[in-house]
This record gives sequence, structure tokens and C-alpha cells, in this order.
Amino acid sequence: MNDDDSLNPRLHRGKNLLHERMLSFLRVYASVAVVSLALMGCRGDAIYVAPEGPMPPNTILLSAMMRELSATPGFTEVLLAQLNGDKQGPALMSPALIGRLRELILGKDWHGLDRFPGWTLQGINPTVKIAGRYFEKKKDSASTTEGTQDANEAPALEQGPITTGRVRPFIDLGELTLERGEQVNLNQPSSLPGFTTDGIVSNLGASVVRGDGPNPVLAPMHAESQRMADVLNRLSLNPLSRAAKVSAKIAGETATTPEALIDALMRTGHTVRIYDARYFANFGHFHFKGQEVMMPFWIDSQIQIPGEKRSLLVPVSHAEYEWEIRGPKINANVSWYFGIDGKSEFRTMDTLDQSWVLGRHAHTYTGKDAVEVTRLVGRMVIAFMHQHLRRPDLPFGGYYPLGVCQDGVAAIERKMTGKETLFPNTADIALFDDPRDAEVNAMLAAVPKDVGGGAPAPERIFGSLPTDDVNAITIPGLADDLARVKTAWQSGSLQRTSSWLHRMFLRLAALAASLFVGGVALWRRRKRTD
Repeated sequence: MNDDDSLNPRLHRGKNLLHERMLSFLRVYASVAVVSLALMGCRGDAIYVAPEGPMPPNTILLSAMMRELSATPGFTEVLLAQLNGDKQGPALMSPALIGRLRELILGKDWHGLDRFPGWTLQGINPTVKIAGRYFEKKKDSASTTEGTQDANEAPALEQGPITTGRVRPFIDLGELTLERGEQVNLNQPSSLPGFTTDGIVSNLGASVVRGDGPNPVLAPMHAESQRMADVLNRLSLNPLSRAAKVSAKIAGETATTPEALIDALMRTGHTVRIYDARYFANFGHFHFKGQEVMMPFWIDSQIQIPGEKRSLLVPVSHAEYEWEIRGPKINANVSWYFGIDGKSEFRTMDTLDQSWVLGRHAHTYTGKDAVEVTRLVGRMVIAFMHQHLRRPDLPFGGYYPLGVCQDGVAAIERKMTGKETLFPNTADIALFDDPRDAEVNAMLAAVPKDVGGGAPAPERIFGSLPTDDVNAITIPGLADDLARVKTAWQSGSLQRTSSWLHRMFLRLAALAASLFVGGVALWRRRKRTD
């Protein structure tokens, strides 16, 4: 046997070994690639196509309107301009939200449009971070002077004349002013004008109208309701530094605070009921060809729909306190909430809600409880005014960083009942540090906050709904989702959905584990063949 013959078997064995190693490597690589593609390709949420019916009478989805109008030259931009910087809707439209809405309309993603935006509050709420940066920037300049103030002293940043002109962007006072002390005689009928749609309803063209008309029950009382709202607002500001004192007279009673006025009304034969009211927030207030346009604003609750991989999306709810005042001299209805217009104030409430927003009274207060709720609301009004006077250029009028409509209502609900049942709350408690408003500061600090990405308790999700009967909800698909989640909640089987970041972390961890296992397998195979 020559040398070449003796080398051939060794060479053959070496080639077989190399071939086996290459095959092993390819098998491991292929397995890892398949796992990687599966992990990275799976978004964790099943694609969900929301149903488009059944619909309540004379109502259409936003997508149905935009299917017709998206091809109309310029209309999409008209709609976006209406919503951009809107001060009537339930959520401030940040550039990211406007961009997403434009993307859905231009891309004709009608199913996505009907669940817009469908993000978690953390994704919707960049304004809190913006306001936080603003606050940190301002804090240093204030720290040297605010540290020595006492509980009755105005913070340094508020010093200077507090005039009617200075507060009007943040509260409506009607003909009343801070400079003029006077007594408002409520024994006489209101001389204010009646209800009008001027400034409320506008025609956008293409058969689209924005704004709601008069409520047939409440609108006839508009003059009395507007005067009552103005007076309650002005009485709330009586404690404001250097404000002249205003009082209200009813029968033989005189009041200088909101709660004293409510007490005086009850002692002079009036019936007063205060309702803690919840509604679905109407994102658009649009009407198309005489039909109501269903336009909720959807939030990811991070609660899993049983049997599916998707989250429960819920429409943002609106919460407010409502005063119903009836005779012998005054018949009026007013509400209070902190709105997207940056105003924490008493308001009229005499437009007609669209039918799909529903409405529920979570609590009803009468007698001494009504007086106490009014007192707490008055404290909220002055506390928010202190915020505006100190930080008049707080981004977005303070909406989100100072809270949304739910924060104040939830804080008072907790004070009155020992629990809170509203979602979401966004107030940055670091801003509420004025010692004059210690009671309000503590109340707002006591309610849960939702801007950090935490999952809300189901009690708060269901407590925010505008009905106790989920089957009364007419938004397509929502009643079924809520019923399934409620059953899981009551049976103790409710599960949460993970965030996108958490899901990506798990995918990367699984990929790393797969690579490690594949590498160990390859090393062991090579070890055996050496």
C-alpha cells in the first residue's frame, strides 16, 4: 500500500466529519432562524377587525363618513385642522396622534380608524413629559423664594396684580370681575341671553356639521344656568389674593362661598341634587347628512380579552359633577370639571348629547353631602387657579399635567365614599405643592395615577362606564368584549396583556436562549467527533 492509499481512508473520514459538522451547524442555524422569525414576526396581539354593526338609529361610524369623504379634495385636512389643538374633545391631539389619524385616513384603514388610537395611556400622554421638563426648568428659579413661604402667602411666581384679565383665560365669570365687589340678587330672574348655537355649531361643508344643538329640557333654562355658573365661579375666587368680595342673595340668605349658596338655596325651599355623572366622551361631535357620527377615543386597558391575545380597548369616559336646582325662584343645571380648555370651572350643560355616549349617575348627593361636594369643588377651582397664576404658560393649558376631567371627580369621590372608580387619572402631583391648597393636594395624591404605564384595576374600568348594563352599549363589539372581561374578573381568571416593550424583551430572551442551546449542541457534536 502506497502513501496515497493509506491517506485515502483518513481523508474520506475527514470529509465525512466535516460534512456532518456542516450539516449540524446548518440544522442549528435553521432552527434558530425559524424560531427568530417566529418570535420577531409575532406581534403578540391577534389582528382584530371590529364589527361595524349593529348601529343605533340615525348613527354612523366615523369610518363610514370618511369612506365617502376621504376622496373629497381638502376635506381630510379640514377634519384634522378641526381636531388639532381642539379644546372641546376628550383628549388633546398631540402631533403623534394627528399623524396617526392622518395615516389611518389616507391609508383607508377604516377598521383602525374605528378603534383610534388604541394606545395605552403612556403612549397617548407625551404632554406629561413635556410639562415635566417645563416644571423642572422653572423649579430652580422658584426654589430660592418659595422655600420660606407660609400657608397663607402666595408663592413668589404668583406675585403681581391678579386682575380679571389675568384669570379670564382660565375661568368664565360673565359680567362679574375680581376688582368690583358686589351682591348678586338671585331673587330676580336672570337678564342673560338664552341658548344659542353661535360658537358651538359650525358647518364644515360636504354635509358635515360639528357641534350639538340644544337639549330640549335644559336649554330653556340657559339664562338661569349661565348666571348660576358665573356666580359659583366668582364665589370660588373670593379667597384669591386681593380679590374684592362678591356675595349672592337668595330670599333672606346671603352667601360668599359656593357651599354657602347651595345651603342657602336648600334653606329657602329649593331642591338641590348633585350627580357624579359619567359618559362616553364624544371625540368629534360631528354630524353627517343629519346623522350622528360615532367617534369615541380608544385606550388600551392592558386587560386581556378571555380566549384571545388582544387587549380590551375602552372608549375614554367623561366625568363631571352636575347640580340640579329646582324652584321656587331658580331652576338651573350646571356642571363642573377640569376640561381640555384648561378651565376648572362651573359650566352650563344644555347641549344635546349624542345617543351613543349614554349617561350614568354613579353617585347622588343631597343635603349636607351636597354642601360638602360643593365645598370641595370650590377648593378645586381655587387650587387650579393658583396653578394657572403660577404657571400661566404650562403647556396645553395644564391639561394632562394638572389632570384630566376624571382626576378631580375621582379625588372627591374618594373623599366622599372612601374609594375611586374612574380611569384614567394623569395629574403630576409634583406640581401640586402650594400650601394654601393642602387639602386638594392631598386628595389628588390619594387617587391612582395612570401615566407611568401601570395597568388600571378593573373596578376603575367598569366604574368609568356610562351604564351599569353593558348590553345597553351601542358601540359595535364593545358590549361583548366587556361582558367577557367582566365574567373573567368575577371568576378570578382575569389576565393582563404585556406591553410591547415587555413582549420584545421576552422575544429577545427567547432568541438568546435558542442561540445558546444551539451553540451548546454544536459544541458537543464537535467534541464527540474530535
